[in-house]
Amino acid sequence: MDIASAVVGTMGNNAYLLTDAGKGLLIDAADDPVALLALIGDTPLTAIVTTHRHQDHLRALAAVAAHTGARLIAGEPDADAIESATGVTIGQRVWDGDTLRVGNTELAVVGLVGHTPGSIGLIHTPDEGPAHVFSGDSLFPGGVGKTHTPDEFTSLYEGVTTKLFDQLPDDTVIHPGHGDPTTLGHERPQLDAWRERGW
Repeated sequence: MDIASAVVGTMGNNAYLLTDAGKGLLIDAADDPVALLALIGDTPLTAIVTTHRHQDHLRALAAVAAHTGARLIAGEPDADAIESATGVTIGQRVWDGDTLRVGNTELAVVGLVGHTPGSIGLIHTPDEGPAHVFSGDSLFPGGVGKTHTPDEFTSLYEGVTTKLFDQLPDDTVIHPGHGDPTTLGHERPQLDAWRERGW
C-alpha cells in the first residue's frame, strides 16, 4: 500500500490517499477539493473515510464525493452529524472490530471516543515493515486530541492507550489529522505525563 498526503485548509489539515492494486481510499476530505482531486488524480477512488464530525475535516466531502462517486464511511456515532453538516449520505457506518479494504490491503477500524463521540482511527498492519495508524484528531505528537471535560479526556486517553499503545509496536507510524507524523515509541514515554496533566 502506498501513502500520499496533502495539507489543506487554513487549519493545516492532513488528507491521506491510500492506494493499493490500482484502487484508492481518501482519509478526510478536509478542504480544497481542487487540491484533493489533484492528489487523487486518475486513481479510482473507492471510499472516503471521515475520521470525525468536526467541520475542518469535511469541508470538501460533498464536492469530492460528487466528483468521484466514492462510498462514504464514518464512525457510527458521528455519522448523523456529518450527514447534517454536508448533505451527503454516509453509506457505511463503522466502529470497533470493523475492517475496510483498499485494493488488497485491510484496515482495522478503532473507535476513539473523546475528541468527538464517534472519532475513528484506521490501522494498517503489513506483513513486513511498520504498522501505520491514521489517527484523525485523537492522537498527535505530544498528546491526545482536544477534549472539553475530564470524562472526555479519560475516555480518549484510555482508548488510545488500550487500542493503540498496548496493541502495536514502537515502530508504528502515527499519521495525525494535523501536523507531522510520529511513532508510538517516540510518544510512549510521555503517557504518564499526559495522564497527569489531563490533556
